[in-house]
Amino acid sequence: MTSDQTTKKERIIVVCPGRGTYNQNELGYLTRFHSDKKDLLTEFDHYRNAQQQIPLSELDGADKYALKQHSSGDNASALIYACAYSDFLSIDQNRYEIVAITGNSMGWYIALACAGALAPMDALHLINHMGTAMHNALIGGQVVYTLVDEQWQPIPGKREQVINLLTKINQEQDGEEAFISIELGGMLVLAGTNRACKMMLAELPPEQDRFPLKLHNHAAFHTPLQTPVMEQARQHLSTQPFQTPDIPLVDGRGGIWTPWSTDTDDLWDYTLGHQVVQPYDFTLAVEVAIKEFAPDKIAVLGPGDTLGGAVAQTMTKMHWQGMSDKSSFQSQQKTEPLLLAMGREDQAERLGR
Repeated sequence: MTSDQTTKKERIIVVCPGRGTYNQNELGYLTRFHSDKKDLLTEFDHYRNAQQQIPLSELDGADKYALKQHSSGDNASALIYACAYSDFLSIDQNRYEIVAITGNSMGWYIALACAGALAPMDALHLINHMGTAMHNALIGGQVVYTLVDEQWQPIPGKREQVINLLTKINQEQDGEEAFISIELGGMLVLAGTNRACKMMLAELPPEQDRFPLKLHNHAAFHTPLQTPVMEQARQHLSTQPFQTPDIPLVDGRGGIWTPWSTDTDDLWDYTLGHQVVQPYDFTLAVEVAIKEFAPDKIAVLGPGDTLGGAVAQTMTKMHWQGMSDKSSFQSQQKTEPLLLAMGREDQAERLGR
């Protein structure tokens, strides 16, 4: 065996999580896994103190998880960023070559930091501002619904059923608006005015004893309802901190931003424009990342591992590496896992944490 063969790195795509990934089981995540990053986390706490907000170490170190406090946008966004970015720094880059980075929803902001398009503190400022602005406005809500069965196979007619309901709400209910917010593997995140969300919950047929599922403390992200938040952010957040990324990024349209071709003004415009008020196609982002960058594995940053399901559903939808349903994915994971979630301790060890 040659020295080149012995030192060859595995190619990985890194996926950054969105809101809703820091839940009760994740309480203490920073304390348990990232006590070696005290300087960074202390800097984050100083920033939060200057904003007269609860320090992230205090939120993470609380005795009990409080849904109202830990899931509110002004706290959850920065807390999830701190966990995810710390996970990213823990990846063993002597073993893995990170060939591309993407993320789901708020995970796009985290991806900017991981790729070097924003410095860590500039990313915190962006994420904290957007999370706080969305929390203060709290326009509308979000509902998650599945389009696939328990083996991750498409349910015939299910997407059409959802589209028909959204059309009905938009056409027949005066002043109510309903949209697709996120394409999330085999699921859809729907969003709309509060009454529109109530109609979705009432009229979508139950599936798998879980769906439709209302997301707590979530606004109608990635819809035109967020236009006031977008306009305020564009006035408040400068283009100046944005840099060309060190690692290629894949956005929520499947667009690729490379180190050699990125216009930073365009990157700012997308981040505080289309990304805020138009649907976020996470499924397409993962598909493009796999097709264009040919990874050996996919790594999902913590906290939590809930995003892993949407990534896995996208992998099987593509029939990547011969996987075509939940059973074949699980079988592959047992023999040689292709999806590694930092929120799972056994898989995090493989990545270097």
